[in-house]
Amino acid sequence: MMIDDSSIQRITRLTPLSEVLALVDAQVRPVEPQRWAVIEAHGYTLAENVIAATCPSRPIALRDGYAVDSAVIADAGVYTPVPLALPQRIEVGQPLPHGADAILPLDAVAYRGDRIDAVAAVAAGEGVLPVGGDATALVKLRQAGERMRSVDIAAISAAGLEQVSLRKPQIGVVLGGESGSQAIRSALAMLIRATLDAGATVSDGGNSLLEPAMSHRKNSAIIAVGGTGSGRYDTAVRNLARLGRVEVHGIAISPGETAALGFVDARPVLLVPGRLDAALAVWLLIGRHLVAKLAGGSVEASQTALPLRRKVTSTIGLAELIPVHCSDGMAAPLASGYLSFASLARSDGWIVVAADSEGYAAGTPVVVRPWP
Repeated sequence: MMIDDSSIQRITRLTPLSEVLALVDAQVRPVEPQRWAVIEAHGYTLAENVIAATCPSRPIALRDGYAVDSAVIADAGVYTPVPLALPQRIEVGQPLPHGADAILPLDAVAYRGDRIDAVAAVAAGEGVLPVGGDATALVKLRQAGERMRSVDIAAISAAGLEQVSLRKPQIGVVLGGESGSQAIRSALAMLIRATLDAGATVSDGGNSLLEPAMSHRKNSAIIAVGGTGSGRYDTAVRNLARLGRVEVHGIAISPGETAALGFVDARPVLLVPGRLDAALAVWLLIGRHLVAKLAGGSVEASQTALPLRRKVTSTIGLAELIPVHCSDGMAAPLASGYLSFASLARSDGWIVVAADSEGYAAGTPVVVRPWP
């Protein structure tokens, strides 16, 4: 029985990673912003600067004690107590009464019957948060394009703001074919978690397939796992071509060469190989950039520069992702080409060998980035 050669998905050219990222930058637009409650903003990207009013608008107490005029008790001491004419007890966060410019701590007073004496002096402004001490008018608490952290939510809420403008792209993270192996299902679950961590929402929870996801108009983009190769049941690229357009099939990265990128209308569709290591590489090198562009931000990741424990070799023309184990201030490469489950689980992060490099010698400083 002869196989219909025309039905096989073939890669005719490996597109450089730089060209794919340039395509994302040129054709992917941020989603429309919406206003959300500050308490619901964690992890999402700001569409507008967060600007506070002057805060506090009046001086407030930073500690419990007595509100005083510092000049009146300037000579107070243990042997020279100064009576407080009108003792004004104050709690943290309360506005200072008129005429007060400092907070006398409780251990600096002595109680003598009905009289309260200051037994220590305080300087003007001591124990006081002045007007604008938290934020001055028009100061930017956070800027557009930055993602909201827990500390931002606390600070912005404390400043009295209730809503912020956010971009929340909705991504359909789905299967690229009718069935999925355990490896594909594991890759799918990983990409769902990574997409959420990147500041997007996920539709369908991985329970949908490529074709219905592309017809879901609320999806800002689709990431499909599996079906990108030349196997008998690989049809993801052909389905994308039928329903939209394929811009790239075959990308010069390792692992992940069979990945594809295209569009349904203006919505990007990233087709990810079903191999776990390839899916991980495509996400790190392309997918997270795509989500960041939709959110109107940039890729956020910590990184550490470490010298290589031993050399790394790579193929010219391929951007290669390498898992590394970090110890004693050095990074040891664990695998290349195919990244085994063991190499991924034992590694502490990853490096990239640029497409124009044959590799790096032992001792070369490399940038180690954390896994999602």
